[in-house]
Amino acid sequence: MKKVVVLLIVTVVFFGFKESNLFESRKINSVEIKTIIKDSLLNVRALEIIENIDFLVFLTSSGNIGVVSIKDHVEPDKKVTYPIKVKSDSVTPNFRALAGTSKHGFGLSIGSPALLFKLDIGKDKIVYKENHPKAFYDSMDFWNEEEGIAIGDPTGSCMSIIITRDGGETWTKLSCDDLPKAKEGEAAFAASDTNIAIVGDHAWIATGGKSSRVLYSPDKGKTWKVYKTPIVQGEETTGMYSIDFYDELNGFAIGGDYTKPDDNKANKIKTIDGGKTWKLVAKNENPGYRSCVQYIPNRMGKELVAIGFKGIDYSNDFGNSWKHLSDEGFYTIRFLNDSIAYAAGAGRVAKLTFRE
Repeated sequence: MKKVVVLLIVTVVFFGFKESNLFESRKINSVEIKTIIKDSLLNVRALEIIENIDFLVFLTSSGNIGVVSIKDHVEPDKKVTYPIKVKSDSVTPNFRALAGTSKHGFGLSIGSPALLFKLDIGKDKIVYKENHPKAFYDSMDFWNEEEGIAIGDPTGSCMSIIITRDGGETWTKLSCDDLPKAKEGEAAFAASDTNIAIVGDHAWIATGGKSSRVLYSPDKGKTWKVYKTPIVQGEETTGMYSIDFYDELNGFAIGGDYTKPDDNKANKIKTIDGGKTWKLVAKNENPGYRSCVQYIPNRMGKELVAIGFKGIDYSNDFGNSWKHLSDEGFYTIRFLNDSIAYAAGAGRVAKLTFRE
């Protein structure tokens, strides 16, 4: 018996939890959707949960900032302090990316000029501005309190990547000499602010379009590699729209073609070796196009949720198969814990409770 136990421990330590069946996954059968904010003019693709102060923050396509208390005892009609306008001269930013540290939040707009705001109510300021006809930033995230990254479409021969090393006060664009060369028609999608996945010092970036690949940095953006994927690609509207990693080995990406949202042939891929290789999963099975995928926290990488304007789907077997939970559409989702998440999209922000 001792030999069996030792062998089991060695197996787990050596191979990690790539697809360990030692952890029993749940069977989520439904999702309760409670609308927090409803506004026909609302369009949200960037939101984050600030756990240490119990707030949900989101940015809109019309330059608004929303701040919502997520404490259970607060009544719904008292939850919202919204909107707070952010403008630069006559430009109203179309926000698609939001990230922050424990001290400050940062919002990044699409289009030219690209505007990156340090968000401090009443004292907002622009910390990065890029005037280029091709400027189009898609996503942003932080490794730690000092170091962060944002990515965008190519303005030259590579994807646009800007880095901060001083808590967001200043940002520097990486030279194409230090990045993998972009393929023709390769870009990214500002669909859900989930083009970047960060675990520890690692970062993975999902590109899309005519070429859909994964850019990888093991050292907080100092060096880069690029890996091919088998996801559908070749058109401007195809490829990865969202990527997430549970740990340094296990990752998942989803997308497809938003103009053909029911196409499910080759729109879901996963890796168990840190992004070096990817394989198609659930081929010719739903879901079709989805704009966001997230691992459910503390479920050992087994459970995921994918979300898009065609509905909400759940997997409890590493993404190999999926269960459709709802036809209600959203663009992006963030988890508070293993049962509660917040989602946003066209016209609303909502609390989602997943139930067995």
